[in-house]
Amino acid sequence: MARPGRQVRRGFTLVELLVVIAIIGVLIGLLVPALQRIRAAAHRAQCTNNLRQVALAVLHYHDQERRLPYNTFGDKYGGGPNSKAWSWLARLVPYVEQEAIYRQGGIPTKTLTGSGVANRMMSVFLCPSDPSSASGPRLDAGNLRGFAVGPTSYKGVSGSNWGDDLKGDGGRNFKTDWRHKGANGSFDGHSSGDGIFYRLDYQRRFRLEFIRDGTSNTFMIGEDICNATEWASWPYANNANGTCAIPPNVKRANGTDYPKWNWQNNESFRSAHPGGLHFAYADASVHFISDQISLPVYRAMATIAGGETVTPP
Repeated sequence: MARPGRQVRRGFTLVELLVVIAIIGVLIGLLVPALQRIRAAAHRAQCTNNLRQVALAVLHYHDQERRLPYNTFGDKYGGGPNSKAWSWLARLVPYVEQEAIYRQGGIPTKTLTGSGVANRMMSVFLCPSDPSSASGPRLDAGNLRGFAVGPTSYKGVSGSNWGDDLKGDGGRNFKTDWRHKGANGSFDGHSSGDGIFYRLDYQRRFRLEFIRDGTSNTFMIGEDICNATEWASWPYANNANGTCAIPPNVKRANGTDYPKWNWQNNESFRSAHPGGLHFAYADASVHFISDQISLPVYRAMATIAGGETVTPP
């Protein structure tokens, strides 16, 4: 018997405990999706900001150099880690507040190997939703296997044409599901893109006024996921561009991803954001493009002088 005047303390019964646990479980079930949505929205906002910074850096470079940044590949520049095949992104490094890295690495006069900075992780070139943004330098980049380079989630738009190469065989050995003749009459998006950036674009001195389709109607930079393709690193000219001949977030006919080494079908644009991906236009505005965009419209937005009549999405 309890002593008179003393309060009796009663614990939880098993049923009450189970009810509390169930309520907590329901609350967690409601909270986790909300937190995931908040996190995804924050990542999209940061990605948009990064792309805008890179696009504004392109315009700043254009103001200073009287041309857009450019890629150097082949010819006297060579290819591979012992080359001076620096990308247009590498030339932007001092314009994204990283001049110390640019000067330390001797970009673009030293080779990639000799620079000592090609493996740097550049946060402004990485979307926080891209898993590679936290995985460190990659050792499997196209043409650079075994040489550590910093990845990039953002690549230049080479245009809408795809299907030829440099072998002079009319593209017969270029096996792609997405062959498309460009507005410039060429299939060769590597060497003669009908967009703003491609690996041999050093051969022309390109300026904004050459974008006859209008800077507010033309894709300039798009997103990619490094783990989905070997062809994505910021220092190297042959890893810094993609084609819109291939649809966004492309899949094979059976719904699976193309292998990461299959550049003929995946040197394109994709993102980890649900439903689509971001593009920076040539006027430095950034827009989210749906996966469901019509392929003809998508390709038309990638050309600089196609003369297409399209409504920007």
